[in-house]
Amino acid sequence: MADHKAVAARLAPLGFSQAPPRAHLNLPPAALVEHALRREEGQLTDTGALMCDTGQFTGRSPKDRFIVQDAGTAESVWWGDINIPFAPAQFTQLHQKMVAYLADKEIFVRDAYAGANPDYQLKLRVVNELAWHNLFCYNLFLRPEAEADTTWAPDFSIICAPGFEADPAVDGTRQKNFAIINFTEKLILIGGTAYAGEMKKGIFGVLNYLLPHQHQTLPMHCSANVGAQGDTAIFFGLSGTGKTTLSTDPARGLIGDDEHGWTPEAGIFNFEGGCYAKVIDLNPAKEPEIWDAIRFGAIVENTRFRPGTHTVDYANKSVTENTRTAYPLHFIPNAVVPSVGAAPQHIFFLTADAFGVLPPLSKLDRSHAMYHFLSGYTAKVAGTEMGIVEPQTTFSACFGQVFLPLHPTRYAEMLGQKMDENPDVQVWLVNTGWSGGSYGTGQRLKLAHTRAMIAAALSGVLSEVNFRTHPIFGVAVPGAVPGVPTEILDPRHTWRDKDAYDRTATELAEKFIKNFEKYAEFANADILAGAPKVAVEV
Repeated sequence: MADHKAVAARLAPLGFSQAPPRAHLNLPPAALVEHALRREEGQLTDTGALMCDTGQFTGRSPKDRFIVQDAGTAESVWWGDINIPFAPAQFTQLHQKMVAYLADKEIFVRDAYAGANPDYQLKLRVVNELAWHNLFCYNLFLRPEAEADTTWAPDFSIICAPGFEADPAVDGTRQKNFAIINFTEKLILIGGTAYAGEMKKGIFGVLNYLLPHQHQTLPMHCSANVGAQGDTAIFFGLSGTGKTTLSTDPARGLIGDDEHGWTPEAGIFNFEGGCYAKVIDLNPAKEPEIWDAIRFGAIVENTRFRPGTHTVDYANKSVTENTRTAYPLHFIPNAVVPSVGAAPQHIFFLTADAFGVLPPLSKLDRSHAMYHFLSGYTAKVAGTEMGIVEPQTTFSACFGQVFLPLHPTRYAEMLGQKMDENPDVQVWLVNTGWSGGSYGTGQRLKLAHTRAMIAAALSGVLSEVNFRTHPIFGVAVPGAVPGVPTEILDPRHTWRDKDAYDRTATELAEKFIKNFEKYAEFANADILAGAPKVAVEV
């Protein structure tokens, strides 16, 4: 048990008049695993990982995520369905209720930070009702050195109590679960849900607000790696596009798999100290680094054992398809420590185009880069969700719309500024989806070909090839890529019915334009210049 005075001193600024009688401070992973097992919060797998369930909520609940609307945020936050306003008085009331709820509970307190670059770090304090949640925070946030003084006044804090449920009629929430960010109080309240990702993404949302304001730093929902020569690459992409798979390269060091900042002068840095990877259908042959990282100290969420064993059945979707693992970054053998890198030389936008019309690889100029960044396109295919019988477009601004407190055009303009400051950076659009026709007719592009295209872009060999401009989307398509059949580079050539390609490409272009209408009045001329042309010119 931690020194009671040390815990009380840390909790006082968070509204606790005294520390609960059973409070643990900065426990190491082994102790947290012991507490989790004692409290029946989970079970050990045969690899030593802790397997836990998140209960009713197996993912984030965007409609129950709020930001306190006060004098500091009223004019700066992008209010709407993404950032739902919450009254300061009701936040105070809910905060007091949560503190009272935890007063006699066993709790787990952790000092951590976000931001691998010391000049941009956010000092954190987390209060957890669950031991495994505290282990999650140990894994995902950055860990102070063993002898570091962490009696700091935190820059932001989290109180997470899944057992506490709000009363919507009284507390102003939509339902019993909630995640509320208060930028004035520098506090996040999470209750009624045990989905651990709410904590990680809460801090990501905080950094997405603070970094552009305070440091002219672009926060990015991307993975990042670095080559032997120090060349940094970043990968943006929504779920199912291959962001984690394509950035995990044994020949390149992994800076991070999800959240990074791009500073004015010092390159990029990882916000986190760990990885939170999907494990549905995890295969050791395809993703050996993730497979080997699931060992003692790691967590697996909402998975199930094979009958009669403690071996995880990664194909089991009985709880959710959003099964995940959380582990420290250093569990990956080629992890870069500290997780920082130079300004990126290559940026990859990954999209799984189920319509089969985007080129498998294309190069974007500044305008097209900002436009596609702001669009954040991919497509869902039949069978991925109930009711989907044909490809459906999905647009998520900046490839992470649900985490953006500011208007998306602010981030797109910052990307353009970064490209101006780093004129050698090259931006690529990579289609990891279909070719030769839409989903159901065409074929999924081979992973080996996608890897070869990315490798070619990284190596610089594409500077020696000719590019042609796509007549609808305006992107530059290479005429040849080593290791890739030339005939697949021009998507129109892969379709038997060329008129059908033209119609489908026009339909997708119209979807881009329709989606962009909500940004048009805020977007500058440079961004608007990246829009596709609806008229087909063959």
